[in-house]
Amino acid sequence: MSDPQKLGPQKLGPLRLGIAGLGTVGVGVVRIIQTQADLLARRAGRPITITAVSARSKTRNRPVDLSAYAWEDDPVALARRPDVDVLVEVMGGSDGPALTATEAAIAAGKDVVTANKALLAHHGQRLAEEAEAKGRAIRFEAAVAGGIPVIKALTEGLAANQIRRVMGVMNGTTNYILTRMENAGLPYDQVFEEARQLGYLEADPQLDVGGIDAGHKLSLLAAIAFGTKVAFDAVELEGIDRISIDDIRLAADMGFRIKLLGVAQMTGRGLEQRMSPCLVPADSPLGQLQGGTNMVVLEGDAVGQIVMRGAGAGEGPTASAVMADVIDLARGTRLSTFGQPAATLVEPTPARATAPAPFYLRMALADKPGALAKVAAVLGDEGISIDRMRQYAHEDRSVAPVLIVTHKCTPEALAHALKRLPATGVLTGEPVAIRIENV
Repeated sequence: MSDPQKLGPQKLGPLRLGIAGLGTVGVGVVRIIQTQADLLARRAGRPITITAVSARSKTRNRPVDLSAYAWEDDPVALARRPDVDVLVEVMGGSDGPALTATEAAIAAGKDVVTANKALLAHHGQRLAEEAEAKGRAIRFEAAVAGGIPVIKALTEGLAANQIRRVMGVMNGTTNYILTRMENAGLPYDQVFEEARQLGYLEADPQLDVGGIDAGHKLSLLAAIAFGTKVAFDAVELEGIDRISIDDIRLAADMGFRIKLLGVAQMTGRGLEQRMSPCLVPADSPLGQLQGGTNMVVLEGDAVGQIVMRGAGAGEGPTASAVMADVIDLARGTRLSTFGQPAATLVEPTPARATAPAPFYLRMALADKPGALAKVAAVLGDEGISIDRMRQYAHEDRSVAPVLIVTHKCTPEALAHALKRLPATGVLTGEPVAIRIENV
């Protein structure tokens, strides 16, 4: 199953699709097949057609003509149709119809192409084992970073590399919010509401701003990169809702930008997976990333660092990724779901990040003699030295805003210091600490 099997040059019949879900992505897939039929047939070596479709509402007005396709109210019935070769699952959701339709397709001996990161983050190992036992494939390029071909890069282009680190901005909504805050000088709550009104946020906004959506994607990339079973529950998640406009401004003043950054790497202690706000140098590729764009950085022992940038969502980019998988299946190219047989993936040992790093600290101190010295003493007691420190002008003369950038220290030492700081009696409010990632 892990070795590609190429079909010969004989003339083949059409690859017949059943599309479950006719939202933005599903409509995009239909549009590509309708407008690029000749191009797809030439590149795939056979026609690609749609047999039937399924969605929650048959009467909803959609910007594509569906009259030539059979309709199934039940996506499970769609998956079981004998005239469907591949189920294209673009409904979304980790359970419910997406899961039951995928299970039905596999049981019926179909291949599956999905854009559903939540489904695979929670059920990917089991589904992959079931599909591979039947000689079937699950492809999911569209589930991670939209139009960026990062799955293909890991499973094919970098297959000869020992991957050292996977890193990136994998949620366009949070990147839009953070860059909009900086460029317009607006507070988080106002930009959050703006993003909601523009339709950028999921129905449950915590999937975006809480880092859950991006954490799903990181766990899938980590499984491919390190040959481990998907371990979403072990991803350290921290969202962007505590990032203030003050943090945005002060970070910029120090030459940094704040990004919701995913990092996965295998260490001697186990697999680190974290999705959290980090400061990155403003002049780095990640620091220059604007709006809803995604960026994934892959580091291999032979190839070094690869940087991939592109649209992380939207009809065209995501449908493009779906069709890339469909074309591979039409060509007869079959790969194991996670780049090696699912049965050979190992259970990872979760590990928290312990590597030293510099940190950004923002705090408000009582404006009285000796306040800063008490803070410095606590940091010094924990072995944390100060690289840069700035005190800013303030209207409230009783409070002094202070920004500290530390030299590299361990997260453990910083956590100890943060616990001790309130006892100094000089803090007004909770301090903010954000890791600085060198990229």
